[in-house]
Amino acid sequence: MTPSPAPEPTRPMPPAPVPEPTRSTPSTGEQATIGKGLFIKGEITGSESLYIDGKVDGSINLPGNRVTVGRNGQVAASISAREIVVLGKVRGNITATDRVDIRAEGALTGDVAAARISIEDGAFFKGGIDIKKAETKAGAPTAAVETKETNKTAVPA
Repeated sequence: MTPSPAPEPTRPMPPAPVPEPTRSTPSTGEQATIGKGLFIKGEITGSESLYIDGKVDGSINLPGNRVTVGRNGQVAASISAREIVVLGKVRGNITATDRVDIRAEGALTGDVAAARISIEDGAFFKGGIDIKKAETKAGAPTAAVETKETNKTAVPA
């Protein structure tokens, strides 16, 4: 009889690679940009945030995302998004499910419907404001403001 060979020692197995979890909502790092040299006429829709430094004429619908109109941006469009920041010029009605920020160098001519609004000193705003109840905060106190026409501060064109 021949002696039986010793069993081979068990080796530890390297851990199986874990796949990255997929995200159903876009991360805050994903942002499309419309540069200074671009002019877009038509409808913009999508599922990521947008930075506009060029010209847009039409409509922008990015629910759940942020739209930023940069210092060089010129927008003649209705805008609908979660958050809207105006540093350039916007002509049209805007609707935000969360907030609208009009920065000191920004100009907005049109009506605003949002849960929150911020207008910095030096900004230009002409239009109506409709404060909507925030959808994500249940039971939070809300304010309703209705104005027909408001001029915050006129910025020379």
